[in-house]
Amino acid sequence: MGRYRPPGPKRSPYITGEGAIKMRAEIRQLWKVERPQVTQVVHEAAKNGDRSENGDYIYGKRRLREIDGRVRYLTQRLEHATIVEDKPRNISKVFFGAWVTLNDEDSGAENIYRLVGSDEIDPSLNWISIDSPIAQALVGKSVDDEINVTTPAGTRCLVVTAIKY
Repeated sequence: MGRYRPPGPKRSPYITGEGAIKMRAEIRQLWKVERPQVTQVVHEAAKNGDRSENGDYIYGKRRLREIDGRVRYLTQRLEHATIVEDKPRNISKVFFGAWVTLNDEDSGAENIYRLVGSDEIDPSLNWISIDSPIAQALVGKSVDDEINVTTPAGTRCLVVTAIKY
């Protein structure tokens, strides 16, 4: 009997072409490289006898479950994903995959964000999910449009200064 987990928020099915390539590479790495290595370690550890106190066996079986779960998750995400590789017809508006330059009216800081799928988020690169509040407020906006976004730090007033695809 497992612990009940309510379903998470509905995520958009979009993913960039680069994100799909990375997901396929991760599946290939896990399935063709890591899994055979771990399977060999488990096989060798199983030959040693008592499995209840065999660390290599216990850890190896756990790692196999982790690999299988991750491969299953990535495969399902790719099957149901909509891969967006083309620019939108109207490149003067913000849509999925756009690089958006925002100017914070309050602090004067300028930030560049890229709107990507929920599996591609990378804070170090300023890649934000299309499902995030800032991205939702940006979709459909043009250069010089102003948006107000409520964040944990309070309401921020942002101005779109550039859009690039």
